[in-house]
Amino acid sequence: MRFVDRVDAGRQLATKLIDLRGKPDAIVLGIPRGGVVVAREIAWALGAPLDVALAHKLGAPHNEELAIGALAENGSRVLDDVLIGYLRVSQDYIDRVTAQQQREIERRAALYRGARKPVDVHNRTAVVVDDGVATGATMIVTLRALRESGARTLIACAPVIAPESLERLQAIADRVEYVDAPLLFLSVGGFYVHFNQVEDEEVRAMVSEQ
Repeated sequence: MRFVDRVDAGRQLATKLIDLRGKPDAIVLGIPRGGVVVAREIAWALGAPLDVALAHKLGAPHNEELAIGALAENGSRVLDDVLIGYLRVSQDYIDRVTAQQQREIERRAALYRGARKPVDVHNRTAVVVDDGVATGATMIVTLRALRESGARTLIACAPVIAPESLERLQAIADRVEYVDAPLLFLSVGGFYVHFNQVEDEEVRAMVSEQ
């Protein structure tokens, strides 16, 4: 399964959520940056508000794309203790990269929302969307943070999910929706024909449409 682009992926994923169309308590939260493009298509299809779910992966030393954990906007953090032990990552490094990513989350919050406050998720159905799930760290920490913030129902969504991450998401979310969970999963971008970098300005424009 390959998607043309994130818009195509979002439209396909939206068909899995059609039962939520018109539900007043539903809110769609995209994980920046690419997840917001997918989430916008879902929000349009459901007639639901769109906001960003601000979380950021904690990259491994010398390989920022490899997640040793993730950090959410409310300060919640999830760490991959097995990977951290294997790579012999120091606590000093973990604390340092956590502080760096907290600053990045604060920067993105100001840029994407401006003076607007995050949408209140208390007692609502939160549909959390990314453009793909590899390790699942970012999605997991986002779900945990939303649960702490009082979300009644958590739905984790991505066009493509690594099978080993699917079980982890199902243990946390009330519902998981996806288009494909292939046994051979090398990278999220490999499932897209066009997987262009999404810029901050694009995310801000999509969120401001609401």
